[in-house]
Amino acid sequence: MTRGAGLLVTAIALYVVAPSLLALLDAVPSLGDVAPVWFLVVAGAEIASFASLWALLRIALRTKAWFIVVVSQLSGNAASRVLPGGPAAGSVVQGGLLVRSGYPVAAVGAVLSTTGLMTTGMLFALPVLAIPAMLAGLAVPGPLEAGLLVSLVIAALLVGLGAAVLWSDRVAHRLAASAAWVVTKFARSRRPAPLARRLVTERDRIREAFAGHWVPALTAAAGNRMFDVAALVASLLAVGADANPFLVLLAYSVSLALALVPITPGGLGFVEAGLTSLLVLAGASTQEAVVATLLYRLASFWLPIPLGLVAWGGWRARRRTAGMMAP
Repeated sequence: MTRGAGLLVTAIALYVVAPSLLALLDAVPSLGDVAPVWFLVVAGAEIASFASLWALLRIALRTKAWFIVVVSQLSGNAASRVLPGGPAAGSVVQGGLLVRSGYPVAAVGAVLSTTGLMTTGMLFALPVLAIPAMLAGLAVPGPLEAGLLVSLVIAALLVGLGAAVLWSDRVAHRLAASAAWVVTKFARSRRPAPLARRLVTERDRIREAFAGHWVPALTAAAGNRMFDVAALVASLLAVGADANPFLVLLAYSVSLALALVPITPGGLGFVEAGLTSLLVLAGASTQEAVVATLLYRLASFWLPIPLGLVAWGGWRARRRTAGMMAP
């Protein structure tokens, strides 16, 4: 019954976002007008984003190995995009590969949880940095041409903010109280204190998990997000759009937050619809927003699926070879 209800909700959701998906499909021929070098730039930014996440996982696992970290993440990421359940299904696949490769179950669960909290925290920290800059009227030259530079600056600020939250109990408590107050106002609840305590507890889990490696962990988590932002900015530049980089940053944050809602795998349809609309508000034309979203999602959503299948096949082949060589 639950599975049937889930499928029904997913079907209704896909029906709602179908116009946005069809608009993207109609824009596919327009990709032929994009200079080939931009495909390499966008793909390179996405690879750098994934590499940052692999580095974060290696730190959390306390391992120097790359193969299983890369393979498990790519496989889990692909699964989250094609299987019902989205991120939950992806975590099961990723965790299963790590456990079958010799890592303890408890350690794997803690690592996936803390790295997820770290990267999600970085995502929700982006508006905290972008909105004050917009309200202060901070100007950037050129606007979108400076978007890649803004990405680097925001990444550095994310590392600084993350370090302050991890190292200072005072900062952590104040931010947690503020976040809890905002959430309870929207939720019309009068109990912000338990939520604030929970946020501080999660902070403590992250601090313990990355003890002694906070700076590289924060740098990797910030790189994971900001290289992804750079891929979106490059996609806009590829189609000649001229948009405010701070509004683009907010559009990115909102669209990725939609992907966290497990209605469709990887937020399929919702991310496209939300991102396209928000990029128009940021200053791009409707056609530019559609083509830029298509290019960005090709690199960030669709390309990792076959890569994940190849990674999973490579893991199985390696295990089979190791089994045949075992005495």
